[in-house]
Amino acid sequence: MATHVVANQPPPFEHVDLFSSDRALVEGVARETRGGETEALRALGALAGHPETIQLGFDANAYVPELHTHDRFGNRIDEVRFHPAWHVLLHHATTHGLHGAPWNDPKPYPHVRRAAKFFVWSQVEAGHGCPVSMTYAAVPALRNEPSIAHIWEPRLCAPSYDPRLLPIAQKTSALCGMGMTEKQGGSDVRANQTRALAAGAARGSGAEYVLTGHKWLCSAPMSDAFLMLAQTDAGLGCFFVPRVLPDGTANPFAIVRLKDKLGNRSNASGEIELEGTHAWMIGEDGRGVRTIVEMVNQTRLDCIIGSASGIRHALAQAIHHATYRETFGAKLIDHPLMRNVLADLALESEAATALFLRVARSVDESATDPRAAALKRIGTVLGKYFVCKRAPMLVAEALESLGGNGYVEESILPRLYREAPVNSTWEGSGNINALDILRIVHKQPEALEAFREELAPAMSDPRFSRPARDLELLLRDGSSLELHARSIVERMALLWQGALLLAHAPAAVSDAFIASRLDGDAGRTLGTLGSSTSFAEILERAAPQ
Repeated sequence: MATHVVANQPPPFEHVDLFSSDRALVEGVARETRGGETEALRALGALAGHPETIQLGFDANAYVPELHTHDRFGNRIDEVRFHPAWHVLLHHATTHGLHGAPWNDPKPYPHVRRAAKFFVWSQVEAGHGCPVSMTYAAVPALRNEPSIAHIWEPRLCAPSYDPRLLPIAQKTSALCGMGMTEKQGGSDVRANQTRALAAGAARGSGAEYVLTGHKWLCSAPMSDAFLMLAQTDAGLGCFFVPRVLPDGTANPFAIVRLKDKLGNRSNASGEIELEGTHAWMIGEDGRGVRTIVEMVNQTRLDCIIGSASGIRHALAQAIHHATYRETFGAKLIDHPLMRNVLADLALESEAATALFLRVARSVDESATDPRAAALKRIGTVLGKYFVCKRAPMLVAEALESLGGNGYVEESILPRLYREAPVNSTWEGSGNINALDILRIVHKQPEALEAFREELAPAMSDPRFSRPARDLELLLRDGSSLELHARSIVERMALLWQGALLLAHAPAAVSDAFIASRLDGDAGRTLGTLGSSTSFAEILERAAPQ
């Protein structure tokens, strides 16, 4: 029609290498891997930015999973069916080693390289990252029982995707999920009521049990196996629950319904019932929480990465839009106030990227370095609390940068916004993680000392040392630690991010971050950076190249 003229619209954000176009990521990977190869990351980055790949993410969320409890004859099947896009996304994720591959990767810094891949690929679609992340995290927990790890670990680490529900001996690869919470307990897993009775004379790790009970939230119920908590006479035990038993029969595993979630809609999350369900104990009887925490800590790392990924993609979309969109006689990105907003978003994105890469390196080094193991313990919780807590606000600001266009599904920003709260909620909400930090500080002084060592190089800067001393005063005030837990954890995270940026980022980035986050020159909303900020340098660095 003559009245329909398309003008002043940005081109589609596609054919962009989501790895190579992100300077903070490229530099961070080179730093944390000591200059390791990035060819695989560049290939994945190009794939992530391809138009057909982008459409997979939209399709997987438009056509959500469907639960089929019975076949047409009335037989119980408990099957979740997905759009084909879901399976293609998982195929790419597993063949690129985003699941268990780092645990058997002989090359240096496999967890840093995998973290960067997970960051890049999650920008395509976040929901399918759930089974990928849980599979990654399950491996170290399974190693508490070598007889099970011997059979399952090769499949959990295999670079392929096999969605068939079959005995593990017939599978080329496998995915693992988790079921912890119950209706009456939620995060208080010690209130779990699911019972585990020994199936024979054997007891303890590696022995077979029978479970009866339920799980209020089981993520990715079409996975091949799950780690679950259940009560024994000794207390909570951790159990390995396969969907299909070695003889080929279906393990009793009734999917009652799927959750109708705010976001993460491509991923199925269900309520399940267990009755006569076969399971094998992993780890010490009565110490199941300690065993499954190994899985939780690894998934917390992925929560940091996933949130940082959403922040980065929202920022990239906002800068891309502002670069092409013209308003009031100038490009949107040239208006001073918009530059302030985008630069503030860029600071958060780079700080989150630096933090998750540093924590990932501590995972790589933890097997041989006790200090790295201590840093991993405190780092996964600090990052999980702070980066995930910031994501909803940051994505909302990026969405607003597109105006009404950002509120439309086709822009991808509404999906990013719906995804933003999930990582702060899963694997322990904000309060759970803040209180976990207090426990670490109290019971694992070596972790707090490792954290202090991370800050030490920045202490010569008075803008940094003053808030660092204030944190120490808070930590010494034992009478009100729980009341101020969030303030303590927030300050710890900001100080660590500030130290990383002072050490590794350009002065334009670190100076603006320190001034606005640690030195008191900050407003209550984004876009309140001071006039001395080097806006041009920050935005040029953050722009997807």
